[in-house]
Amino acid sequence: MLYSTATPADKRAAFRARLASGELLRFPGAFNPLSARIIERHGFEGVYISGAVLSADLGLPDIGLTTLSEVAGRSRQIARMTELPAIVDADTGFGEPMNVARTVQEMEDAGLAGLHIEDQVNPKRCGHLDGKDVVDEATAARRIRAAVDGRRDPNFLIMARTDVRGVEGFDAAADRARALVDAGADAIFPEAMATLEEFAAIRAAVDVPILANMTEFGKSELFTVDQLRDVGVSIVIWPVSLLRLAMGAAERGLQELTGEGRLTAKLGEMQHRADLYDLIDYEGYAHFDSDIFTFDVTKD
Repeated sequence: MLYSTATPADKRAAFRARLASGELLRFPGAFNPLSARIIERHGFEGVYISGAVLSADLGLPDIGLTTLSEVAGRSRQIARMTELPAIVDADTGFGEPMNVARTVQEMEDAGLAGLHIEDQVNPKRCGHLDGKDVVDEATAARRIRAAVDGRRDPNFLIMARTDVRGVEGFDAAADRARALVDAGADAIFPEAMATLEEFAAIRAAVDVPILANMTEFGKSELFTVDQLRDVGVSIVIWPVSLLRLAMGAAERGLQELTGEGRLTAKLGEMQHRADLYDLIDYEGYAHFDSDIFTFDVTKD
């Protein structure tokens, strides 16, 4: 009912403990608050909030057009709806080092468990597209140091994402990952790794957890959780998958509606009203007002 019972500080502490345990943590991407609750119900360990999804939700391309306020506000709505820790894509930090520090504090206040900041040049673009540019190592390191300096809760995870693999090759990416750890990064997000061996090599190059991005239609093969665990990956995300599934279903539904004039054939593919009311805990609100939940919704 309403929002999560765990405080943001509790979520961060629990997340850090699980990350330190060595288990692989699965973070599907939530495209709205309700999808975060579904992720929790299916037994995943965390929720990921994708910059590409937040941009798409506004009808915008993922090229750095969203603002800190927009990202923090939507992230707050998502994070508070689940007991799970949530980590957010903070792009390049929304500005210079002082802006990066503020970004960290805004995300702490929004209830996030962590964020990642990348080393692309603005305007940035999806890490699995060609034509990217990255900043030099000193600039990337300054971003991470600013994030660490801005942090107030030591359990808030500062992750560094590097897009160097798609620009200068794998060896440069490994060097950049080491430099970002030296700058204070708690974890590394090596974007667009081509093989499992590359993930393993990044893991061997740094002494912090690493994240694998299993986005569809990208540069990386869609490896299984077991494969990633075997090469030492600590967190795996599927950032846009739920949005893609939902939008695909919406397209098919609209095609059915324009072709047949009704959606009777699609009822079996829809979330039943009873399931929706259960997911949002409609009944729980009757604790405050007994006139709210006075009906029975069956799934006949």
